[in-house]
Amino acid sequence: MSPRKPEQGSWKIYRRLLGYTRRYWPVVLATIVGMAIEGGALAVFTQLLRPMIDQMFANKNAYYIFWMPIWIIGIFTLRAVGTFASGYGISYIGRNVVQAMQQDVFAAYLRLPATFFGAEPSGQQISRITYTSEQVASAATDAVKVTVTEGVTAVGMFAVMLYNSAYLTLALLLMIPAIALITTVVSRRYRQISRRIQGMMGSITGTVEESVGAHREVRIYGGQRQEAHRFDEITNRTRRLNLKVAATSAMSSSTVQTVAAFALALLVFLGTRPQVIDHITSGVFITVLTAMGGMLPSLKRLTGVQANIQRGLSAAEDLFGVMDTPAEADPGTQELSRTRGDLRFEGVTLIYPGTDAEALQGVDLHCAPGQVTALVGRSGSGKSSLVSLLPRFYQPTTGRIVLDDRNYQDYTLASLRRQIAWVGQSVVLFDDTVARNIAYGELSGASEAEIIAAAEAANAMEFIERLPLGIHTQIGQRGNMLSGGQRQRLAIARAILKNAPILVLDEATSALDTESERLIQQALQRLIRDRTTVVIAHRLSTIEHADQIAVMDQGRIVERGTHAELMALNGHYANLHRMQFHEPAVSPSSDPLDTPVSL
Repeated sequence: MSPRKPEQGSWKIYRRLLGYTRRYWPVVLATIVGMAIEGGALAVFTQLLRPMIDQMFANKNAYYIFWMPIWIIGIFTLRAVGTFASGYGISYIGRNVVQAMQQDVFAAYLRLPATFFGAEPSGQQISRITYTSEQVASAATDAVKVTVTEGVTAVGMFAVMLYNSAYLTLALLLMIPAIALITTVVSRRYRQISRRIQGMMGSITGTVEESVGAHREVRIYGGQRQEAHRFDEITNRTRRLNLKVAATSAMSSSTVQTVAAFALALLVFLGTRPQVIDHITSGVFITVLTAMGGMLPSLKRLTGVQANIQRGLSAAEDLFGVMDTPAEADPGTQELSRTRGDLRFEGVTLIYPGTDAEALQGVDLHCAPGQVTALVGRSGSGKSSLVSLLPRFYQPTTGRIVLDDRNYQDYTLASLRRQIAWVGQSVVLFDDTVARNIAYGELSGASEAEIIAAAEAANAMEFIERLPLGIHTQIGQRGNMLSGGQRQRLAIARAILKNAPILVLDEATSALDTESERLIQQALQRLIRDRTTVVIAHRLSTIEHADQIAVMDQGRIVERGTHAELMALNGHYANLHRMQFHEPAVSPSSDPLDTPVSL
């Protein structure tokens, strides 16, 4: 997981959280009024008990006998209006707060650097949108409703008690310190447990995501029991944490009830002293007793609301931590319209954050404009690390990358990335139409004719024309309605449409049938034309015609030259070549999933 920011004060977090409700202040105002009416109406009704008992039943007062039913109907009709206003208003505010926070977290994800996504599981990142943001709603809205409504009720009941008998109200002195202590202890425990629950929810999401995504491997290798066991372990830990919350809540409620019972007993004791009982009417005693009894559920709910508040504050702290994480560094000030593609790596070293090992060690490489440079070597030799520096997903630890005779960090990030088209082995498509997958992002302004031309150049129209709606056909999540070869051709069409002067082919070929292989060979040959191309390939037959081949080992370039030159050198490259073509079954660097593409 990513490092957690230092804990912020509860009030500071809550104040920032409530800031999301400012834009809805008319609804907030109406909702608070509704809460006050809902809570205050009970206190008003309790105050009516005194004249109801003393005047209606003891003195048979005609005035109260006539008006009392009308007053009761009026009070509870008004309370019904307040209940509706508070209930709907709090839901309206809550849904809007959740949406706003989800949007802010998602916006943060879109601007955060690659190091952030490598520092914690994807399940944790998804959980923030789906689970953590929902917990915030409880703190921002539901908890406020309980606090205001029950707070008004408790204060109103206290006022009723004090108005009718200050002497009997002394019984409350027993409750106040005990309830304050319970609230403090419970609050701290809820906060600690809530953080752990959020982490576990991220683990649950990640586990489900992995198992669903790898459902074929799970079945083929008989991993059902292992996955079920892994999921059971995580859900059991989550269940235990939630039970701790329930135990804490139950303990606090039972303790409050016990304290309240002592307070009620004390009230009865004080009210029945010989020197007092003759001076207190039945109406006064019943009113004070009912007010205290009505206050107890409110105090119990106010203590219990700590669970929602602390869970929400812990969730908000996590979300605000993501929102406050600095975006990708972009020190560049120069806009790059279109590069010549003259690319140089000069003494480039890379150490990934949180590690000590050098992924790249003093790499020097010149990629001439319009030429193909191939990177080969064993897995872990630094090929992918080197190309990941091009779009500045990572920054060189030492050394520099020069583009068109200028340090590439001088260029703005957006204009630099416009110069690069990328086709990887793992094709990334979205749950949208064919056309919108080809004309993605900044390419979305392309005309239908331009999209079709790119698809034709990628040899993709031959299958697109057979789709129900052609280029307007939905292709499903990650393009799962298409075959592997079809997905690859869409990725190539996207790169063709971008028409960027620098092209990265990161092991962009995979196992295909003969026809798809031929079509992709043709598409790639069109794609690399007049572009500075960097190719990562395990299968050496794919890059024999490259302008230069750089052999990497342990983060260094150990050989460089054409295929013929490297074979004549009889070094690392020649050894790799012999292993692939003479002993393919035992070659550690042979990748049977690559497809030969003549470059």
